[in-house]
Amino acid sequence: MEMIAELATRIAWHARNPGITGTAMPGVSLIRADRPTVPVPAVYEASLCLIAQGAKRVSLGDHSVIYDAAHYLLVSVDLPLVGHVTEASPDAPYLCCKIDLDQAVLADLVLADAAPLRSPDLSALAVYPGDPELIDAACRLVKLLDRPETIPVLAPLIEREILYRLLTGPHGAMLRHIAAADSRLNQVTRAIARIRARFHEQLRIDEIAVEAGMSPSSLHAHFKAVTRMTPLEYQKQLRLQEARRLMLAEGVSAGAAGFAVGYDSQSQFSREYHRLFGAPPRRDIDRLQAAPEALVAA
Repeated sequence: MEMIAELATRIAWHARNPGITGTAMPGVSLIRADRPTVPVPAVYEASLCLIAQGAKRVSLGDHSVIYDAAHYLLVSVDLPLVGHVTEASPDAPYLCCKIDLDQAVLADLVLADAAPLRSPDLSALAVYPGDPELIDAACRLVKLLDRPETIPVLAPLIEREILYRLLTGPHGAMLRHIAAADSRLNQVTRAIARIRARFHEQLRIDEIAVEAGMSPSSLHAHFKAVTRMTPLEYQKQLRLQEARRLMLAEGVSAGAAGFAVGYDSQSQFSREYHRLFGAPPRRDIDRLQAAPEALVAA
């Protein structure tokens, strides 16, 4: 409890306003919410999320998990999730440290460890009981923000330690398979990266399957097993979330946003947007602009 309280103090000091605060460490973000938030669809990069105070629910399709200061969230691959803060107040805000998983470092650690691959029977979205060693490492990582000159040397070492502890923890089998170049999980990860990089283009399963090193039928089956959605459903969520960002952050009209992310039909865009976000584009953006603090993505 002492370490989690220290982590909360450090996050609160560096994240003074609601929302996501970037840091001098590219893969590390701090998140704060002063009140419960509405459910927000967002793409979560492969990451570790450590809550120091408050609680949050995230859902992947019909699978939901709740995590808090006694549990950490691990997202193994980039996933479109729906999340909302369930416990937060001005006196006890939601405070979270998000650490992205560096796939290159992960692969290097797997090679160095040389442990045999075990068949993973785990979800790409999972919650585990708090680990004092992970919390201690996260505290030391966030503490580096007080002395920015130490970050270039020390941050990579602590981040490497955190990845090692994840590899030797309950989710290690899943992470090892993702890091193994010839595994199905690694192939799905490559397919996800390809879809994310060119989500505005027409989805060509044959091309993606070739890049991932799988047959189209194998890609479809394994992609859905990992992400709980088909490649087309995954692409649709990416498109709609980017359209929402364009309208909210850049003031783009609904028509222009839909066209920019790959929709040819405005009616189809509005229909699918309404289905995902619960309101037509213009009404949804007006609602968010009236209460921007309701949006917390991680």
